[in-house]
Amino acid sequence: MRTRASLLLVLALLLASCAGCSADGDSGTGPVTLRFQSLAWQEESVEANKELVKEWNAGHPDIKIEYVQGSWDSVHDQLLTSFEGGEAPDIIHDASDDLADFAYGGYLADLTGLLPDRLTSDIPRRSWETVTFGDGVYGVPFLQEPRVLIANATWLEESGVRVPTPERPWTWEEFRRITEQLSGDGRYGVAWPLKDPVSATLNLSLSAGGQLFHRGPDGKVTVRFEAGDEVVPRTVHDQVGEDRSAPGSLLGSGGSDTLPGFFAGKYAMVPLGLSYRQQIVQQAPKGFDWQVLPAPAGAEGLTQGVSPQTLSIAEDSPHKKEAAAFIDFLLRPPHMVRLALGDWMLPTGTAALADPALHTTEHDWATGTALAAHLRPAPAQSVRGYPEWKDKVATPAFQEYYSGAIGLDELRDRLEDDGNLVLARYQR
Repeated sequence: MRTRASLLLVLALLLASCAGCSADGDSGTGPVTLRFQSLAWQEESVEANKELVKEWNAGHPDIKIEYVQGSWDSVHDQLLTSFEGGEAPDIIHDASDDLADFAYGGYLADLTGLLPDRLTSDIPRRSWETVTFGDGVYGVPFLQEPRVLIANATWLEESGVRVPTPERPWTWEEFRRITEQLSGDGRYGVAWPLKDPVSATLNLSLSAGGQLFHRGPDGKVTVRFEAGDEVVPRTVHDQVGEDRSAPGSLLGSGGSDTLPGFFAGKYAMVPLGLSYRQQIVQQAPKGFDWQVLPAPAGAEGLTQGVSPQTLSIAEDSPHKKEAAAFIDFLLRPPHMVRLALGDWMLPTGTAALADPALHTTEHDWATGTALAAHLRPAPAQSVRGYPEWKDKVATPAFQEYYSGAIGLDELRDRLEDDGNLVLARYQR
């Protein structure tokens, strides 16, 4: 009896000591600490993120956010390692085209029911489609950027060519003709930085009706390289190989690599993401006059694909509700505007997008914002196996086509035949 009484006493003491325990196992005696891994890299963006974390912590002493700096260069492999090792950050900054395998693999939390109506209704449905996999929602899309043409305004004015606007853009045929007209004497109408040729090609191809990935009634995806998919790659190929209106030497370069030549007057235009305006403002020589032009339009107008930046919650996080509350705070309209201005990108939220700061003529914010309504989910958004298809099949195939090493028929065969073999392994 004494032993039984002792056991009951111990049990009572244990229960009493855990009276303040939360449902997910916290003792309730100290603040919850959540790790927020941010991929912000531009100085203004890092500052905006850190300031918002500081503001949250000042107003929420029971839920502390720890800022963790990540890198776009290694985020996929780093996250995979952290997921498998049980050390993933609670709140994860990434891009929507990197989420499919993580979502289907069970590493990300389904946010359905965790987010407030204010946030879910403020972001358009087309943006939510970029983070929806199966029946779940695995991220909050919050920043996006259209691809635009950054042009030497003085060069265009002196040439007398028609300058396009979002209301009256160039067609792809007109774009090719104008770049040829602007070229000569060692100068080029356009410079294509295609270190990552797949994303640029597929997203711009939506304007011409290209889709490339087609999902059947059984839910399986196949690659079909059709007429609409040919327009953009054929334009680039012909500008480099036939018209000599684009230098082949820059095809393997990143966007930043084109800027010195652009400032030196070697190229009239460079296709870049809208956020590159910040580098241009910082690096352009005094007196250099530049402007933002919409990308060319095809059968589908100015439509182009985007993979928004996202915020997700790790499935293993024991504090999902607290993490969702922080995401809601971070993406309140005024805060979303601060993040957009810091990254020189566009917010997905309709309330933030209407902010006057994003509609000024300074640095052509108004031109970029006018393109927001034309942005659609990138073709590869929900395709399982896309990273492998991109790295092993599509990237080398496009690089060889643009350089003239293979023709259009071989490009098609490799994207379809080799590509479908890769995707089939993920769809059994």
